[in-house]
Amino acid sequence: MSGLIAYASCAVLWLGLVVKAPDLFRHPHDPYLRAICGVLGLAGLCFFLGSPPTIGAVNRLSGIPNLAAPLTYAAIIAYSAASQILVALWRGGPGARRTARRWVLAYSGVVLGIVGLFALGEAPVERRTDLDTYYASTPYLREMIVLYLTGHLTAIAVTAVSALRWAREVRGWLRAGLVTLGVGAVCAAGFSVVKLVAVTARWSGRDWSLLGSEVAMSVAGAGALLTATGVLIPLAGPGLVEWRRAWRTYVRLAPLERELDDVLVRRALRLPRPRWSSPVTRLVWRRTSIHNALSHLDAYADRELYDETLAAALRATGDAERAAATAWAAVIAAAARGAASLPAAGRQPTRALESEWFQERAPGPDALVRIADALATSPLVRRAAAGVPTMAAERSSPV
Repeated sequence: MSGLIAYASCAVLWLGLVVKAPDLFRHPHDPYLRAICGVLGLAGLCFFLGSPPTIGAVNRLSGIPNLAAPLTYAAIIAYSAASQILVALWRGGPGARRTARRWVLAYSGVVLGIVGLFALGEAPVERRTDLDTYYASTPYLREMIVLYLTGHLTAIAVTAVSALRWAREVRGWLRAGLVTLGVGAVCAAGFSVVKLVAVTARWSGRDWSLLGSEVAMSVAGAGALLTATGVLIPLAGPGLVEWRRAWRTYVRLAPLERELDDVLVRRALRLPRPRWSSPVTRLVWRRTSIHNALSHLDAYADRELYDETLAAALRATGDAERAAATAWAAVIAAAARGAASLPAAGRQPTRALESEWFQERAPGPDALVRIADALATSPLVRRAAAGVPTMAAERSSPV
């Protein structure tokens, strides 16, 4: 795998870590959050340490040929264990933390074994991409290679089985995340299998170093990215759905805000537009602007127009909810035009009955979307609100 691809993969994984890090800072003792951040951080570290430029830099700065190898192997083992710990904590249960502690102890022993075997062995020739096959028959290094590959294969296979088995019992975003994580674990297991095949071929006198370097690293890259994606799907999925829903509502409310634009501008009721904000924040801003404008239109509300439009819409559609939205759209459009036809300074007098009726029955947030749709599409609204000034404005205008 080229250094560019490795660093790009590392950046993607560490970006996910940056997104989750604030949650970990707020809840530092949450084992689930620690496991998530561990998986993302260690997966990125594997790519970073396994990149040929990083390998060369570590070996050169340390003065020890191939020191980057045990460091990379240790990161791979730690990532494998973190993946299994994450699934165990994710599922929960009375034995989840005990299982996590056992995995930590077991794989801490594997990491110590890798370090000890490297110290006992001799690897004087630097190998940045094919150390596994080059030193496959060297005493102690041979055992180190087999230890890290079998340790990685064991942990990642357990992760795949656990995730895919659990995915059959759940639904929604959690199931999608578990399936993705499980598929990623299967790909990661392919890394160890391919490496073991290349090492075994070396023992029998064949040179399959390309299989153990390029093919294995490509499989590992796909596995790590899929695993990280599986971790993030249940966390980000509901939020993305909420953002999509908020954005659609924000867009659908645009006709209603445009209808109220004159009131908002003349009375300085619109708050500053949020910049670089989420769809949820933008939706709150638009709804606030609309409610501010509606609170100034009760002086121009026309109850008769509402009743007349409601009856006409009911005859046309037979849908009470849609008819009510159409009637409100007509009243709001007429009131906005009535307000625009009068001076901006001060509110005009109105009959208390009309104002009280409007305030008591003013539409809620859910109804606003239907009203905006009616403003944009209903010919009844355009006909009913065409008269300017409206009846309400005529009644409220000074003689």
